[in-house]
Amino acid sequence: MPFANLFANVAAKLFGASPAGTGEVEPELVQMTVEAVVDAVDPRLRVVSGYQARIAPGVARTITHLRALAKDMPEPIVLSRGAWGTDPLLNALFATADDVPAVLGRSDELRSFFDAAANAAATEAYALLGMLKAERNVLAPAIVDGVLRQDVAQTTVSFAQHRLIAPAADFIACRREVGARTFRRMAALALERITALGERATELEQRKAVLGAKLRMLNLKRNGIEEAAGGAGDVAGEIAALEKELKATVDDYVEAKASLATLTTRLEHINAIFNAPADYVNLKRIGLRINKMGFKVAADSSEPATDLTLSELSVGAGLTATIAFVRCQRAELPRKETLSARAARAVL
Repeated sequence: MPFANLFANVAAKLFGASPAGTGEVEPELVQMTVEAVVDAVDPRLRVVSGYQARIAPGVARTITHLRALAKDMPEPIVLSRGAWGTDPLLNALFATADDVPAVLGRSDELRSFFDAAANAAATEAYALLGMLKAERNVLAPAIVDGVLRQDVAQTTVSFAQHRLIAPAADFIACRREVGARTFRRMAALALERITALGERATELEQRKAVLGAKLRMLNLKRNGIEEAAGGAGDVAGEIAALEKELKATVDDYVEAKASLATLTTRLEHINAIFNAPADYVNLKRIGLRINKMGFKVAADSSEPATDLTLSELSVGAGLTATIAFVRCQRAELPRKETLSARAARAVL
């Protein structure tokens, strides 16, 4: 069975209608997840004696962690042009009402969902909306102690690069797909570590070759004709330094190559990720007070503002996004022709 299907089966059990608590994880779920991870990273790991027992503790720890996160998943909101004017969160996430249908229209996954024959009767889809939050310090007008000032230091909050992923017919199915993608991401992180080791070995091999060539060149210069013109320099000193550097490079290369060649090392990289799931996948709820101009407002300020709770999902170093589960109406999806015409007008 393709590992994508295995992860889907894992997610179906992991993020069902009522995710289990943080107690003992079902052995069959752990076994299923182990096989999905092995298929994704390196199926050859099955030749290692006791590979399941080695990976299972970390997998169980990850399942427990993800189930705890699932309890704090935000409830879905309606993503539509009309809702922009009434939903404070949606109003904060999009600069204008027109931005909402634009994001819907740019989602190939959402369009494919509605175009599928199996979803011909579907009037809406649930999806995960992800975007990047940016804060910028600016000087802008503001009322301070009842007086309008033009140069008050303020912080703007904006959101960009909106993306819709994992569309599904209902919220549970959407949550399952997000869970499957999260597990695939963790497997990818383990594979990235292994790939990085291979790249390091290649880099060291190339460095070893370059240093070897330089060393041969210096040996040719030693006691050479260059000495007659005073052009030899301190060849002996250069050779000693180069030999030292070459030896260190060779030692590093041998170690990297040996680690890359062993399946046991690959198991260790998998465990490094799955034994510490909180280091790689986290969901945070962040409070934010914001006014109608998009400026942050202090908690003790009397200025009119809206209190929001944002959800931030982290899935590896450098990958953090503000997320919201949304309900997308088929009627809100712009036609392809409309999008193409709009792009053509923008060029002109």
